[in-house]
Amino acid sequence: MLVKFLLPALLLSTAVAANAQQAAKAPAPTAQAANTLTPEQQAQLAKQNQQMAQAATQVAQQIDQNQAGDIWDGASTVAKSVATRDAFIKQAATDRKTLGSVKTRTVEAVTRTQSNGQKIPAGEYINVVFATTFSKEAQPVRELVSFHLDGDNTWRLAGYTVH
Repeated sequence: MLVKFLLPALLLSTAVAANAQQAAKAPAPTAQAANTLTPEQQAQLAKQNQQMAQAATQVAQQIDQNQAGDIWDGASTVAKSVATRDAFIKQAATDRKTLGSVKTRTVEAVTRTQSNGQKIPAGEYINVVFATTFSKEAQPVRELVSFHLDGDNTWRLAGYTVH
């Protein structure tokens, strides 16, 4: 399910790209490494988590406003290599139409992953998970916004999915 929109999905708009660029200039540590971080490194990680959650919120809000094309325009080359702009827009509209409008959206987690390229393109990813309540769903739905650390050390949108 992650691949459904991971790469066929979200691209950051110019504003979101600026926030994501500021969010990190260095690779994200793994969860195991986080246990051995200094207090200063932990603070930096917490700040990056907050910045990435804000960038992901902006992406989700653009999806809410039917601006999937704008999102795709600013996405990582990883995302663009998996889906065309039209396919991304169509899938986002189809998925969201069945869910209705957003009632609440809460960040549940910010996680980091390193891919070796077997299931998704190789590289470092930051994933922001939301519990989102939609008007046509009784239970919260999981929204996932993924960012990829591109070769220029900038975090850009890699994907968006709901399920």
